[in-house]
Amino acid sequence: MTTPKRYRNAPMMAMACLAGLALQPAAAQEARSAFHRAEWLEDFQELKAALERTYVNLAWMGSPQSGIDVPRLERRTRDALAQAATDSEAEKALLDFVAGFHDGHLSPLPRLAVPTVAQAPEPEESALLHGQSPTGCAALGYAVTGPVVFTLPFESLPGFAMLGDGLGDPFRSGLVPGPDGRRIGIVRIQEFEPTAFPALCTRAWTALEAAGTAVTRRAIEDAASDLWFAALAETLATLREQGAVAILVDVGRNSGGGDSGDWMPRMFTDRAVASAPMSMVDAPVSAQYFDEQIRSMNRGLAAKPKADGARALAQALRFFESARARIGTQHCDLSWVWTEQRPWRKDACNNLLAAGSAGGFSSGLPKGAYGDRDLASRLSWSATIESHFGAWTGPVYVLTDNRSFSAAEMFVATMRDNGIAKTLGARTGGDGCGFMAKGDPLVLAHSQLRFRIPNCMRLRANGADEVAGIAPDFPIAPTQGESARGRAARALAVIARDMPRAR
Repeated sequence: MTTPKRYRNAPMMAMACLAGLALQPAAAQEARSAFHRAEWLEDFQELKAALERTYVNLAWMGSPQSGIDVPRLERRTRDALAQAATDSEAEKALLDFVAGFHDGHLSPLPRLAVPTVAQAPEPEESALLHGQSPTGCAALGYAVTGPVVFTLPFESLPGFAMLGDGLGDPFRSGLVPGPDGRRIGIVRIQEFEPTAFPALCTRAWTALEAAGTAVTRRAIEDAASDLWFAALAETLATLREQGAVAILVDVGRNSGGGDSGDWMPRMFTDRAVASAPMSMVDAPVSAQYFDEQIRSMNRGLAAKPKADGARALAQALRFFESARARIGTQHCDLSWVWTEQRPWRKDACNNLLAAGSAGGFSSGLPKGAYGDRDLASRLSWSATIESHFGAWTGPVYVLTDNRSFSAAEMFVATMRDNGIAKTLGARTGGDGCGFMAKGDPLVLAHSQLRFRIPNCMRLRANGADEVAGIAPDFPIAPTQGESARGRAARALAVIARDMPRAR
């Protein structure tokens, strides 16, 4: 995830700042005279009130376990506003306040332009034309958005054999001998979203045309997604056939993506996997998520499934209807976070609504559940790829860094909390769940600063909020004088020492 840009509002300073010039005394005086501290203080109060109402992680941030001293952060911001002499200084105080939560999903957005002319009508979407897959895939948003190369330069180590380049192939992969000679397979997942892999779109397009199927956005998305999961399963099969005794999954510098971060762990084990418990903020925005699930269960029931499946769908329907009806009833006063810290308790009043799991109503289902994959995938979304469950069943390790965010953290947490993998590298970035509903951003009344506010929370097996980040089992921090190649070799040595020996 890129660092949020800071948008400065200094119209009185614009001319003076050209070519790096400092303000002349008269211009500086004019800027100070236009500064209205009271308005910035009102915006600060509005921001805090909005966080109390709609920020899903606020109670966690107010706890000592979070590592964030919110009262100190609030005092520091009030002091900065008291000392500010210009709009730019006051704006920086509010942006620093938001950044102080260290939650990448809680972030500023660009200010909206003030229209001076009538807005043009929204253009139609471009047509998806036969034989025009490069143009069409680009129009659908397929583009490489994350670094393809491994986080550490494993390919530069002696004996490394590349199997997939991550360009023509969706996943960069290869085999490298560890210090004891056993071969370790490495797979790079650069992003948890098929749209980051343009080659998948062109292949899906070609297959649809060859089958005489209409090329639509939904058809492309479904076909490309199927190809993506199948490609990972094939990669794991190839690594096994080539003698890999363990797999290292590299999700460093992975900014996240979608629900595949919860689905893919099931491809690395043949054991049952549980999705993380998920909560939504007790605010009107959460109705969108519950409504979506209610519609899904009703569509499933309309298909007249067998009795056991119908009972499961009806149970899920009642759960989501009840959750929706509770919006506004679980709300609690969180204004204490600005003056004190309280220990986190997941069963306390935290302005949260239970929302099932990060993978749907059910935390997980076995292969073939209810004899109906469509029905099962309504209850547990990962059932969509159940044919790829258990593609690999040997030892697994996951490589992380402080730029592993969001869905990448969901993947890491699910792998770790289900005992599928051990982790090495550095603590993940700490974005957590983020958004399961699309709400309007907060726009502050006077400054017009805009902020997006996360609305969903995933909990770890130990009850902690995933937004805290995930510490590695084996830290692999740089050391003085050590090259990146040296650190890659050290990571392999850690895996070799930890792997069980064949008997």
